[in-house]
Order: sequence, then C-alpha cells, then structure tokens
Amino acid sequence: MSSTQALTEFQLAIEGMSCASCVSHVEKALRKVAGVQDVSVNLATELATVQGDSATAIGPLVAAVEKAGYVVKQEEVTLAIEGMSCASCVSRVEKALYKVPGVQSVAVNLASEKATLSTAGVVPLESLIAAVQAAGYEATLPSSAADAAVPGAGKPALPSWWPVAAAGVLTLPLILPMLLMLLMPFGGDGALPGWWQLALATPVQFWLGARFYRAGWRALKAGSGNMDLLVALGTSAAWGLSLYLLLTEAHGAMAHLYFEASAAVITLVLLGKWLETRAKRQTADAIQALNALRPERATVRRTQGTNSVDHEIAVAALQLKDVVVVRAGERIAVDGLVLEGQSQVDESLLTGESLPVEKQAGDRVTAGAINGSGLLLVTTTAIGAETTLARIIRMVEHAQAAKAPIQRLVDQVSAVFVPVVLAIALLTLLGWGFSSGDWQQALLNAVAVLVIACPCALGLATPTAIMAGTGIAARFGILIKDAEALEIAHRISVVAFDKTGTLTVGHPTLLNYLPAATGADAASDLLALAAAVQRNSEHPLARAVIAAASQAGIAPTLTTGKVQSVAGRGVQASIGDIQCFLGSSRWMHELGMDTATLATAAAGLEAEGRTISWLATEQDGLRTVNGLLAFGDEIKPTAKAAIRQLQQQAIRVAMLSGDNRGSANAVGRQLGISEIHAEILPADKAKAVIDLKAGGAVVAMVGDGINDAPALAAADVGIAMATGTDVAMQAAGITLMRGDPGLVADAIDISRRTYSKIRQNLFWAFIYNLIGIPLAALGYLNPVLAGAAMAFSSVSVVSNALLLRRWRPAAHLPVNLSAKEASHDN
Repeated sequence: MSSTQALTEFQLAIEGMSCASCVSHVEKALRKVAGVQDVSVNLATELATVQGDSATAIGPLVAAVEKAGYVVKQEEVTLAIEGMSCASCVSRVEKALYKVPGVQSVAVNLASEKATLSTAGVVPLESLIAAVQAAGYEATLPSSAADAAVPGAGKPALPSWWPVAAAGVLTLPLILPMLLMLLMPFGGDGALPGWWQLALATPVQFWLGARFYRAGWRALKAGSGNMDLLVALGTSAAWGLSLYLLLTEAHGAMAHLYFEASAAVITLVLLGKWLETRAKRQTADAIQALNALRPERATVRRTQGTNSVDHEIAVAALQLKDVVVVRAGERIAVDGLVLEGQSQVDESLLTGESLPVEKQAGDRVTAGAINGSGLLLVTTTAIGAETTLARIIRMVEHAQAAKAPIQRLVDQVSAVFVPVVLAIALLTLLGWGFSSGDWQQALLNAVAVLVIACPCALGLATPTAIMAGTGIAARFGILIKDAEALEIAHRISVVAFDKTGTLTVGHPTLLNYLPAATGADAASDLLALAAAVQRNSEHPLARAVIAAASQAGIAPTLTTGKVQSVAGRGVQASIGDIQCFLGSSRWMHELGMDTATLATAAAGLEAEGRTISWLATEQDGLRTVNGLLAFGDEIKPTAKAAIRQLQQQAIRVAMLSGDNRGSANAVGRQLGISEIHAEILPADKAKAVIDLKAGGAVVAMVGDGINDAPALAAADVGIAMATGTDVAMQAAGITLMRGDPGLVADAIDISRRTYSKIRQNLFWAFIYNLIGIPLAALGYLNPVLAGAAMAFSSVSVVSNALLLRRWRPAAHLPVNLSAKEASHDN
C-alpha cells in the first residue's frame, strides 16, 4: 500500500471481553483480516479501533470477532431523509450510507422517508448525515427516532447490581455457618443440610453465573481461554465435588461440602465486576462531560420577505452561514463569528480558563461555551463533526482508545497467561493428589489456582490510567492526542519554545518608524508605503502596520501589484515601476541594501527588544533604504512563571525565533532563558530541534504557527497552542486549548503522574499473580479467599487509576469545579 494512501478507521464495540487474554485474542483475529493495517483493543472502554486500507470492509471484521468467540455490539439508527422522489433516490441514499465505516445494513423507505441502519460499533451521527448530504439529500435525527439510536431504549431494565444482590442473598446462608464457626469454634457445626446447600448454590452457579459459562464456551470454541473460563472451571469443580460427596457419602450426612466455596467465588467475582464497571464508567467522565456540552436545539434567524424570523430547530439541521441567536445563559450551539452583540462567555469546560471571556462583533465563539448576560448573533462557520467541540471529543476518544507502548509487555504475557494457569492448576491437582492421597484437597487447591489467576488486572492497568489521565487533562484544556505522546512526555528533558504567539501575545504593535530621508512628511510617507505593501497580508506585523497607518489618519491610496511573500525574510510588491521590499535585516544584506545610515538606531531598538523590519525600494536599477519599522510584542503574563516552573523540574528551556538576535535576547533576559536560537528560518527550526536532541535528550517543541509545524513534527513531543493554526495542532501530540505557557509544565506533570499510575498498576497486577498463584498452588489459600483476592485486584487497579481525577494544574482552578473537588490535593 502506498504510504500516502488514506486509512479508514473503524470502531467496534466488543461484548464478552473480560481480561487481557481476550484483548490479545480479539487483536489477533482482527489483524488476520485482509487490508487491516493496525488494531488497538481497549478493555476498559470495550472498543476495538481498526485501521484498514480502502479494501477493508466491516463485514469481515465483525465475522473475525465473532469467530474469535466475542460479539460486536449492534445498534440501530433511524434517520429522516428529505428530498427523495423515486426508487433511484432510495438506491443512492443506501449506497452513500453503506460507504460509512461501521454501517452493516441499510433500509430506506420512500413512503415514510426514513432510513433504518444497523451499525457495528461506534458510528458518529455526523458521519451518517454528512454521507446523505454528499449524495444530495438532507438527513436529521427525528424525535421519534431518538430512542432508536439507543439499544433497548424504552424497555424496562433491572438495575445493574441485581445479580450481585441475588447472589448475595443466596450465598449468605451458606457462608454464615462457616463464619459463626470461626467466631465460636466450640459451637459445633451449624452447616445447613446438604440438600439445602445444593438448592441455594445451584441457582448461583448456573443462573447468576451463566455469563461465565457463555463467555468461557465462546473462548473454547475459538481455541483460546479467558478469565471467565478459569472461573467456570474452578467453581464447577467445587460444585461438582460437593454434589459427588452429597450423593455418595452417607447421603451427605458426614461429608464436608464445598457449595459455599463455589457460590461465594461467583458472588465475589460478580461484585468485583460490578464495582469495576462502575469505576470504568467514571474513567470516561471526560467524554460524558464533553458530550453533555452539545446542545440539541438552537434558535436560527432567517429572512422571510422583509422580516427576520427566529426558528428553533435541531442543531443537526443547522447550515453554514446560518445566523444563530444565543440568548443570555444559553449554551452556544455552533462554532462561529459574533455578528452582533456583546457578552461574556464561559469557556471553562473547553479550555480550562476559569474567567469568562469578553466577546463582541468579529470575535470567534465555540460550540459548548455558555453565553453570559448579553444577546449574541453568531454567524455559523462550523457545524457537526467540524466544530471545535467535536474535534476535542474525537481527540480525547482517540487518546483513550489508543494503546501505550508499555502495553506491549502485557500483551505478550496475556497471550500465554490462561494456558499457563491451566497447566499450573493441573500440576497442582496431580501433585497434591499423588503426594498426599487427599484428592479433595488437591482439587480445592487447583480450584484456588484457577480462581485467583486474574488477567483482568493486567488488561485494565494501562487503559484505565490513560483514560483517567487524558480525561482530567482535557478538563483543564490539555488535549493529549495519543497514548504514545502521553508516555514519552514524562521523560521530557528539554522544552523549546517558539517566541511569537507562544511566549509573547502574538499581537505586535508598531512602536516606532524612522525614515532614512529628512523632511516634514518623510515619516508619514514611509508609513504610507509600508501600509500599501502590507495591505492584503494577514501577518501579525502587517496588521500592526495597517493599524498604525489608520491611527495616523493615512488612507491607503497607493495601489500595489505582484505582491509576493518570501519565506523567513519578508514581502515584496510593486507600486508602478517601483519594486518595494519590506523585511528582515538578513534579507536587506542579501539584497545588497545599504543600512548604515540607520544601523545605530536599529541596534539600539533591537537591544530594547524591538523587532526590526526594513523598507527598501528599487527603481531603474537603483536600490534605496527608505527606513525602518520597530515592532514590540508584549510578553504573556504567565510566561515567566511557566519558564521558572519548568526549570524547577530540572527541565532545560530553549527559545527558537526568527526575529533578530537583539529582540530574542531581550525577551530571553526578561523570562530567564539563556539558550536562545535567533534569526533562524522556519525550515531551520526542525534542524535546531534535532540538534537539541543530541546526547539522548527528550525534546518537546511548543509552537502555534504554520512555520512551527516541521519543528513540532521533529520533536519527540510536539505541543501546539490551539490559539494558533490547525496545521500546528495536526503536527503536535499535545494541544493546549488556551495560549497559556504554564500549561506546558502541567502537561508534563499529568503525563508523569499518569505514567506513574500505569507502572504502579502493572507492578501490582504482576506481583498479585506472581504471589497469589504459588500461594494457591501450595495450599495456603482456599477458593473463597482466592475469589475475594481476584475481585479486589481488578477493583484496586481501576481505583488507583481514578486517583488521577484529583489532579489539578499548578496555575489555577476552573470555576466549574465544586468546592469538594477543589479541596483535593494533587
């Protein structure tokens, strides 16, 4: 496959996985499908992310999962279709929807104007609507179909804890006499009659424990094993031994039965799974919170005749350039530009910024933010999947679904875990049986081995920590693109900052302009010429020139032509037969311009931290320097503290800038940065990053512009400011949702804490099995204690990961946190 060919991504919701072995089997099965390039299965979210080439189809993927012994969760979605008129329209819509990755079947009804889809896994509604629109029709999610998108919606369901409660009620009478015996050793044997024990234990074993048999059988059919198989084998052996003793030894009158062991193990495992599910749900709180920001309805203002009329419609029906009315206290439904009005907007759940942001005509607003007290009219610039909120959700989901490199060791272990445990259990049975002759005890020890072995903890160790870490980071405006960036970031030893827009505000102002000629109008002529050259440019320095000319009352009367930007140097344009050059000192020297007249003044301004641009002209072969322009860019208020925080963490800080050395050094002195790389072209920034990596240093590059993209890609970890360009964000592994340099240290901190949790979880998961299995094999653990230990291991791993939710950035706390949350330390 060509390296430039785009990959198609599928997400499959997998049912039936219970441990790391299941993850390994599903990944192997999916990798065997033709066209599949990469597979990542997350036990915590129960999602498989598959990347394949253009030949990859959903059908073979689903078949592979089912052949492996698992189930791909099916969902049904109903869409209302507008614009169909005949059977060919039906065919066209069906073909368009079939092309969406994840769609398995489509039925379009012309009479009802509805399309009913069956999807495998996670298929965004926005993708379905976009496919219909691309085919030339309109699609919405009708209110009557809202429940169709949710499997089982509208059906009464028992609470998720009922199997645990039912198993507990049936098991308590079995274990209570044993507990009383322990408390009152001389009170006699208060065990229930054998047939009563059988009656209580059997429903727990085969009704409430049926899930273990089903999942274990699927694993066997697929030629593999999992935790459910171990539990089913172990508890069945204890239950079967008890039944044998009950039937053969004096009707069970003198037999010591083990029904309480099998029932207690199943009850404890069910309890552990329920607690684990609850905890896993909390690791996905970030996604749920972000999804909750999406409004379902919006008020759109449309012209009817000579009047403007407001309509409330579904957000999915909004179109680009629609004017959306956002009243006080409402959540903004779209990305757009403020057309009219003034208000304060709370963007804390998107950017982590605690203070409301002033918005007025011309300012950008983001879907999901909350409007303050003013009325805003917003022109829609992005809807659906293209909004910033949708992209944030996709980025967080991608990071949470990804697999960290450290997980490879777990995958290798989990691939052989169950067969090894089965072999140890068999050796335990035979060893104890032949050495002691007590086959009952031998069987119980083998059962303990089967029950205590827990591949669940291994499978949950990494993904739950990643989900919790990336989730809490997203709440504070730190978007981590993938698990690899998260894992590398904790080792960062050098941080290289771009200067303009990253450490400085990025909105320079023209502070001074000095003409080379003398005369009353020389200065205004210089500014007028510079404004004409920069008139159509969006560069920050160009905007500063235009603003200064406007303030000076200079109207743009000169007409320019053949405007050309010269990368890393400046801009040139023609005015009549005059060729104008506006740019850096380096460019002037390359052009052979004589800057000696203003060299002393330029040096003085550079020493003050000003950025110098020269304006020169050429006419009839004669080149002349007309003057210089001095720009100043305010340093961000948080920049100095951010640099100090990194240096306190023993991280080396460097600054890369295309500005002149005097300006760059002046900013460096103010911020406490001694390592300055100035006057470097955009193409050389990547080389500077590579040089910083010499000696094994792990380098992070922080930038915000298009010219930073190569350097961001060259760094071990690229960190982009979301206040910059999309190109920079695409090249970066981490995106900071607000332009605060202090978030860099926070991103490294949450990475270190998350990686620490991963290592802790993996350590305890491995140690638990390395200690627990031998103890069970040597007869030091009975099946009940083994079951309790297994249940506790998974819950403890997830609970340890959830401690990351207490993390808070060093800078400040967002206002949307409760007082209780704010009181937690790091």
